Amino acid sequence: MEMSRNTAILSNNRGMVALDSPVKLKILELLNNGYSSFDELVEKSMKAKSTISVHLRDLQEMDLIHEKTFPNDKRKKYFVLNAIYLAYSEPPIHQQYDTQMDIITSSIVDGDSFKEKLFCSFRYVMEAHGIDPKPILKKLGTDIGIRIGRDFESKEFGGVLDEISDFWKEHRLGDMTIKNGNGTEITVVNCYHCGKMPDVGKTLCSMDEGFIEGVFLSKLKYACRVSEIECYGTGHKNCKFILKEK
Repeated sequence: MEMSRNTAILSNNRGMVALDSPVKLKILELLNNGYSSFDELVEKSMKAKSTISVHLRDLQEMDLIHEKTFPNDKRKKYFVLNAIYLAYSEPPIHQQYDTQMDIITSSIVDGDSFKEKLFCSFRYVMEAHGIDPKPILKKLGTDIGIRIGRDFESKEFGGVLDEISDFWKEHRLGDMTIKNGNGTEITVVNCYHCGKMPDVGKTLCSMDEGFIEGVFLSKLKYACRVSEIECYGTGHKNCKFILKEK
């Protein structure tokens, strides 16, 4: 999450919560990347201990974070996020929305899938009004990946990657290639929802990130983080993801 975004909408068991406190948003950003101790939060936020303490207490009262102890040392405590992001605020991108409207109109004439383009339009109308839907789309992708991954056959890392690639091809989601080295790179050409998008300065495939994470979690109980580093939305001619163990 970028700190230029001044509002975040989260959801937990109590419902939706909107926050606009820069300090609270920074704490939640840090916890969204993993658990942190009190001292780590102070160091990374560059705020006074008393300030962090007050905001942590507020976040706990809202049930947005939980305090836990390490199993092997009850004296050591850490904090974890107890909510999911629904959206962030950001500057409206009307030009991007207008581009998508042109694409959905031409899809009727060119014989492309109208239903496919209609789905893509959902995210762009939100962004046109200043809401970044990445978090909720990633959650949607993760939930779908968890359910579909149960039907995958392979029980090995490489085999699951191959099945994901086959899935992409079968459902015309793009042409996927996989490169294994120090890390795993997944490249997609002709992406189904952003392949015709211009350079809008950001990655657009958060749902695909979540899908891949969900498949591995479901099939192999493997918790990984998939991050898109290149995208048609960033001016590249492909989408590229890095897969790392959480």
